[in-house]
Amino acid sequence: MDRLENNINKKVYAYIITCINADRHLLVFNHVNSPEAGTQVPGGSVEPGENVVAAVVREAQEETGIENLHFIKKLGVVIRDMTEFGLPEVQERHYFLLRCVDPPDGTWISYEKTPSDGTPGPIAFRFYWARLDKVPELRAGLDEMLPKLMC
Repeated sequence: MDRLENNINKKVYAYIITCINADRHLLVFNHVNSPEAGTQVPGGSVEPGENVVAAVVREAQEETGIENLHFIKKLGVVIRDMTEFGLPEVQERHYFLLRCVDPPDGTWISYEKTPSDGTPGPIAFRFYWARLDKVPELRAGLDEMLPKLMC
Protein backbone atom coordinates (compact mmCIF):
# COMPACT_ATOMS: atom_id res chain seq x y z
CA MET A 1 0.00 0.00 0.00
CA ASP A 2 2.99 2.35 0.49
CA ARG A 3 3.24 3.05 -3.24
CA LEU A 4 -0.40 4.18 -3.24
CA GLU A 5 -0.21 6.54 -0.25
CA ASN A 6 -0.18 9.59 -2.53
CA ASN A 7 -3.25 8.32 -4.37
CA ILE A 8 -5.86 8.33 -1.58
CA ASN A 9 -9.44 9.03 -2.63
CA LYS A 10 -11.91 10.21 0.01
CA LYS A 11 -15.25 8.45 -0.57
CA VAL A 12 -18.64 8.48 1.13
CA TYR A 13 -21.22 5.69 1.12
CA ALA A 14 -24.85 5.79 2.23
CA TYR A 15 -26.69 2.91 3.84
CA ILE A 16 -30.23 4.15 3.30
CA ILE A 17 -32.84 2.27 5.31
CA THR A 18 -36.61 2.27 5.48
CA CYS A 19 -39.36 0.12 6.95
CA ILE A 20 -41.64 -1.82 4.61
CA ASN A 21 -44.31 -4.08 6.16
CA ALA A 22 -42.54 -3.86 9.55
CA ASP A 23 -39.22 -5.10 8.07
CA ARG A 24 -36.12 -2.94 7.69
CA HIS A 25 -34.83 -2.63 4.13
CA LEU A 26 -31.61 -1.28 2.62
CA LEU A 27 -31.51 0.61 -0.66
CA VAL A 28 -29.20 -1.04 -3.20
CA PHE A 29 -28.70 -0.75 -6.95
CA ASN A 30 -27.26 -2.39 -10.04
CA HIS A 31 -25.88 -0.70 -13.14
CA VAL A 32 -28.44 -1.13 -15.92
CA ASN A 33 -25.81 -1.38 -18.68
CA SER A 34 -22.96 -2.94 -16.66
CA PRO A 35 -24.21 -5.93 -14.66
CA GLU A 36 -20.59 -6.92 -13.97
CA ALA A 37 -20.40 -3.88 -11.64
CA GLY A 38 -22.44 -5.87 -9.10
CA THR A 39 -24.79 -4.67 -6.41
CA GLN A 40 -23.82 -1.44 -4.68
CA VAL A 41 -25.03 1.28 -2.32
CA PRO A 42 -25.12 4.98 -3.20
CA GLY A 43 -21.85 6.82 -2.78
CA GLY A 44 -19.09 8.74 -4.43
CA SER A 45 -16.21 11.14 -4.09
CA VAL A 46 -15.93 14.04 -1.69
CA GLU A 47 -15.44 17.29 -3.59
CA PRO A 48 -12.60 19.66 -2.61
CA GLY A 49 -13.60 21.70 0.45
CA GLU A 50 -16.74 19.63 1.04
CA ASN A 51 -17.36 17.98 4.41
CA VAL A 52 -18.21 14.27 4.40
CA VAL A 53 -21.77 14.68 5.77
CA ALA A 54 -22.69 17.14 3.02
CA ALA A 55 -21.00 14.84 0.48
CA VAL A 56 -22.96 11.73 1.46
CA VAL A 57 -26.31 13.53 1.40
CA ARG A 58 -25.46 15.12 -1.98
CA GLU A 59 -24.28 11.82 -3.50
CA ALA A 60 -27.29 9.89 -2.18
CA GLN A 61 -29.75 12.44 -3.55
CA GLU A 62 -27.97 12.73 -6.91
CA GLU A 63 -27.79 8.98 -7.46
CA THR A 64 -31.21 7.92 -6.13
CA GLY A 65 -33.38 10.87 -7.07
CA ILE A 66 -34.80 10.79 -3.51
CA GLU A 67 -34.93 14.17 -1.77
CA ASN A 68 -36.44 13.17 1.60
CA LEU A 69 -33.38 11.50 3.12
CA HIS A 70 -32.63 12.02 6.80
CA PHE A 71 -29.12 11.82 8.20
CA ILE A 72 -28.98 9.43 11.18
CA LYS A 73 -25.30 8.89 12.02
CA LYS A 74 -21.80 8.15 10.84
CA LEU A 75 -21.02 4.43 11.03
CA GLY A 76 -17.26 4.55 10.61
CA VAL A 77 -14.23 4.94 8.36
CA VAL A 78 -12.33 2.19 6.54
CA ILE A 79 -9.08 2.53 4.60
CA ARG A 80 -9.22 0.10 1.65
CA ASP A 81 -6.57 -0.77 -0.92
CA MET A 82 -8.49 -1.02 -4.19
CA THR A 83 -5.82 -2.78 -6.28
CA GLU A 84 -7.62 -6.11 -5.72
CA PHE A 85 -10.55 -4.57 -7.62
CA GLY A 86 -8.38 -3.24 -10.46
CA LEU A 87 -8.09 0.34 -9.19
CA PRO A 88 -4.63 1.79 -8.43
CA GLU A 89 -5.76 3.72 -5.38
CA VAL A 90 -6.49 3.63 -1.70
CA GLN A 91 -9.93 4.74 -0.60
CA GLU A 92 -10.70 6.45 2.69
CA ARG A 93 -14.31 5.28 2.95
CA HIS A 94 -16.73 7.14 5.21
CA TYR A 95 -19.97 5.20 5.84
CA PHE A 96 -23.23 6.79 6.96
CA LEU A 97 -26.70 5.71 7.92
CA LEU A 98 -29.58 7.63 6.32
CA ARG A 99 -33.31 7.03 6.53
CA CYS A 100 -35.96 7.38 3.87
CA VAL A 101 -39.34 8.13 5.46
CA ASP A 102 -41.50 7.98 2.33
CA PRO A 103 -39.77 5.41 0.08
CA PRO A 104 -40.51 4.95 -3.60
CA ASP A 105 -42.26 1.62 -4.29
CA GLY A 106 -40.69 -1.34 -6.04
CA THR A 107 -37.77 -0.64 -8.32
CA TRP A 108 -36.88 2.48 -10.26
CA ILE A 109 -34.17 3.78 -12.52
CA SER A 110 -32.22 6.90 -11.66
CA TYR A 111 -29.28 8.46 -13.50
CA GLU A 112 -25.86 9.55 -12.29
CA LYS A 113 -25.32 12.63 -14.44
CA THR A 114 -21.80 13.52 -13.28
CA PRO A 115 -19.81 10.36 -12.44
CA SER A 116 -16.74 11.13 -10.34
CA ASP A 117 -14.62 8.45 -12.04
CA GLY A 118 -14.58 10.25 -15.38
CA THR A 119 -17.00 7.84 -17.06
CA PRO A 120 -19.20 9.74 -19.50
CA GLY A 121 -22.66 10.19 -18.02
CA PRO A 122 -25.43 9.71 -17.55
CA ILE A 123 -25.20 6.21 -16.04
CA ALA A 124 -28.46 4.34 -15.37
CA PHE A 125 -28.88 2.68 -11.97
CA ARG A 126 -31.75 0.31 -11.09
CA PHE A 127 -32.63 0.79 -7.42
CA TYR A 128 -34.56 -1.54 -5.17
CA TRP A 129 -35.16 -2.20 -1.48
CA ALA A 130 -33.52 -5.37 -0.10
CA ARG A 131 -34.68 -6.75 3.23
CA LEU A 132 -31.88 -6.06 5.68
CA ASP A 133 -31.52 -9.72 6.57
CA LYS A 134 -31.33 -10.67 2.86
CA VAL A 135 -29.05 -8.03 1.35
CA PRO A 136 -27.17 -9.49 -1.64
CA GLU A 137 -23.37 -9.45 -1.63
CA LEU A 138 -22.20 -5.91 -2.24
CA ARG A 139 -19.40 -5.21 -4.72
CA ALA A 140 -15.88 -4.17 -3.74
CA GLY A 141 -16.36 -4.62 0.00
CA LEU A 142 -19.23 -2.14 0.30
CA ASP A 143 -20.84 -4.46 2.83
CA GLU A 144 -18.05 -3.87 5.38
CA MET A 145 -20.27 -1.78 7.70
CA LEU A 146 -23.50 -3.80 7.32
CA PRO A 147 -22.99 -5.61 10.66
CA LYS A 148 -23.49 -2.23 12.39
CA LEU A 149 -27.07 -2.18 11.03
CA MET A 150 -27.99 -5.61 12.42
CA CYS A 151 -28.15 -4.70 16.11
